[in-house]
Amino acid sequence: MSKVKNENTDFLVDCILQLKNADECYDFFEDLCTVAEFHAMAQRIVVAKMLSEKRVYSDIVRETGASTATISRVNRSLQYGCNGYESIFERVKK
Repeated sequence: MSKVKNENTDFLVDCILQLKNADECYDFFEDLCTVAEFHAMAQRIVVAKMLSEKRVYSDIVRETGASTATISRVNRSLQYGCNGYESIFERVKK
């Protein structure tokens, strides 16, 4: 059972699935999030990509500016999460 799924998050996901291109995504997320929130999400996905490539924490800190706490949190998601990062990374490769 999902820890985040509810009526509100269902609506959010449905809205995201309606986005048709990068410009629409940028416009939507710029309206939805603060600049800091958007950058934090971007940083986490870059950290996840680097971890999935077996990069070491010190390199990730240096290249992304992420804290070791953020890197650990993302690493836990990669190891014990719902495989959301992995499925997206596979699609982006293609």
